[in-house]
Amino acid sequence: MDPRRSHWESSSEDVTRPLLPLHDDDGAAGRRSCAALRSLLANKYLAVASGPVACALICGLVDLGGHRAARNMLGVLAWVFLWWITDAVPLAVASMAPLFLFPVFGISSSDAVAKAYMDDVISLVLGSFILALAIEHYNIHRRLALNITSLFCGDPVKPPLLLLGICGTTMFISMWIHNTPCTVMMMPVATGILQRFPRVDGASSSASSAADAREVQRFSKAVVLGVVYASAIGGMATLTGTGVNIILVGMWSTYFPEQPPITFSSWMSFGLPLALVLFVALWATLCVLYCSKNTGRALSAYLDRSHLRRELSLLGPMAFAEKMVLAVFGGLIVLWMTRSLTDDIPGWGSLFHGEVGDGTVTIMMATLLFIIPSGKNDGEKLMDWGKCRRLQWNIILLLGAGFAIADGFRASGLTDILSEGLGFLRGAPALAIAPVACVFSGVITEFTSDDATATLVLPLLAELGKSIGVHPLLLMVPGAVGAQLSYLLPTGSPGNVVGFSTGYISIKDMVIAGTPLKIVGVAALTILLPTLGSVVFGMDQKL
Repeated sequence: MDPRRSHWESSSEDVTRPLLPLHDDDGAAGRRSCAALRSLLANKYLAVASGPVACALICGLVDLGGHRAARNMLGVLAWVFLWWITDAVPLAVASMAPLFLFPVFGISSSDAVAKAYMDDVISLVLGSFILALAIEHYNIHRRLALNITSLFCGDPVKPPLLLLGICGTTMFISMWIHNTPCTVMMMPVATGILQRFPRVDGASSSASSAADAREVQRFSKAVVLGVVYASAIGGMATLTGTGVNIILVGMWSTYFPEQPPITFSSWMSFGLPLALVLFVALWATLCVLYCSKNTGRALSAYLDRSHLRRELSLLGPMAFAEKMVLAVFGGLIVLWMTRSLTDDIPGWGSLFHGEVGDGTVTIMMATLLFIIPSGKNDGEKLMDWGKCRRLQWNIILLLGAGFAIADGFRASGLTDILSEGLGFLRGAPALAIAPVACVFSGVITEFTSDDATATLVLPLLAELGKSIGVHPLLLMVPGAVGAQLSYLLPTGSPGNVVGFSTGYISIKDMVIAGTPLKIVGVAALTILLPTLGSVVFGMDQKL
């Protein structure tokens, strides 16, 4: 062999050998880059970084006329809000961020921000959650639902009455416990009824059976939507029904401590009529959209009153523990309603010179659950701390973060700056601004939680009310109510997610049924606030 040829071939091999591995290295590098990108997205590192980056950009680029604390507060608000809406970290962790961000950025001291996470309002929520766990543990909600549903079922089945029973039960329960656990408790009751019905599979043997299956499917949508919306509507009626009302009360006392507080009874005097109007609208909407003259006949083959009574009989007679939980709950409602009545009849709160709040009696009654025996085993109480492991600390911390942010808005001077920018509304009539505030809050709440919406919107509305010369509650109450009108998208509230996850409803169903409710809610608020609300909250008086 020619030595030159041999040398050329060996040289070619030497040259080509490293080229192939280089090509493989490029492919491996690309695969590693894709894997790194997937890992980056899966671990939400971009979402985690979005908060600090937004805060740094605001602190570095935004100029608020030399107001350093206000600029820092705006940056911290962007940080916390981005973590909330992107779910970069768990909700509870994001809600604790003000505990270290406020002192670091010079907004407020560590003691001042920590106090916002535990006050009378937070005590009210904490005690209510413990009572809700007791009700769920002893299946009291299920017994109540079956009793009322069997009462309204009818014989033969009357779908509008059955819807009225299911929605009415859900609304009543949601008035006394947070609407999210109410939805979680009531949805299995509703789906338990729906499980008797067949799913539409396209294999029906006749046209009539296919039509009946479609009627059943439409009624199933009505039941799930009814539970979701009735839970949200019931939460409007009382302070304990939803976190938004609690946030409103806390921010009102924070911004206007010299004014009379919003009590349980005063809010219920306004919130219950508003909730009843929305409930009637809900029932009418569901009946029009999902009930026809053939629905009752289609349901009769799968559901009657005897089925519900059979399920109720399986629960057995009401035990001593259930009666005691109901007694504690009933006593708490009486204490809530009678703490502050009228100027002529001050209520039992006057005996303690106004030092006792709604949270005080809620924790006191919740404590009784850990003292009263259950009557089952020796030494066993109605509740123990093991049963409280499912306490919704994320909601409690979220409320604390909302109050801390409200304090930060005021302490940093950010509310004064923002209200100055809204001065062009000074000459607008209050009756026109109130529905606008409700719609503004109602749009935001479709894309983030109602509690987060209230936390963001209410401080702005409080300062806006002062700057344009109207009673702040004329704007804060519409903002709070609008934040609860999250009826169109699953992202609006955890209750919407619970209903959407059942598979019975779609986003289209929520939009079709939720739009009329949203319109009725805004219209009812526009009428009730300047009439009934003016009397209840004393909004005809100057601050």
